[in-house]
Amino acid sequence: MFFSIDGGDGTGKSTQGELLCDWLRGRGHEVVTCRDPGSTPLGEAVRGLLLERHDLRIDRRSEMLLYMAARAQLVEEVIRPALEEGRTVVSDRYLLANVVYQGHGGQLDVDTLWEVGRVATGGLMPDLTIVLDMAAEAAAARISRQLDRMEQQGSEFHGRVREGFLAEAGRRPNEILIVDATGTVEQVQTRIREAVEGVLSHESDH
Repeated sequence: MFFSIDGGDGTGKSTQGELLCDWLRGRGHEVVTCRDPGSTPLGEAVRGLLLERHDLRIDRRSEMLLYMAARAQLVEEVIRPALEEGRTVVSDRYLLANVVYQGHGGQLDVDTLWEVGRVATGGLMPDLTIVLDMAAEAAAARISRQLDRMEQQGSEFHGRVREGFLAEAGRRPNEILIVDATGTVEQVQTRIREAVEGVLSHESDH
C-alpha cells in the first residue's frame, strides 16, 4: 500500500506522518518512509536547490521540472522497489504538492502538471493521499523555525495553495481525502487512522 500525506505549510504533516507510520508498524506493516523531494541522492540535491538556496531565482517551469525529476528518481529508487517487496510506503508529499504549489499557487496549467507527473512517476499514484487542512493564517502561525523558500511566499500564494488542495480533492474524491488539521495532535491522528483503516479494510476484502 502507498500513502501520501500532504497539506499546506504548518499543518503538521511531518508529525502526523511519523505517528501514522508507528501505528502501521504496530499493525504488522513493514513501513518505508520517504519525502518528496528527497530520500535519494538526486532528490536531496534538488531539495537543497529548491528550498534552501534563497539566492537563486528559479523560473516556475524550471522549478516544476526539478521537482518532477526528483520524484522520478524517488519512484524508481525507493517507492516502486518497496511496493514490489510488499512493504507499505508513506511519503511526505508527492505529485499532488507539485500540482497545487506550482499549478494553483504558481499559476501553471494544472492539467499539464498532472500529465507531466504521470510521465515522471510511470503512473504510480498513492492508494490514498491525505491532505491536512486548516486556515492558511493559522498554519503560518505554527511555523516557528526559519522558513524555507517556498514557505516565504506571501499570504496570497498560500491562500491559492489551500484552495488548490480543496479543488483537487473535489476533482479526485476517491484518491484525495481532506482531513481537518485543527485540534490536538491526537485528534488529528485519529482522523487520519480512520481514513487509512478504510483503505486497508477495502484492500483486505479483495
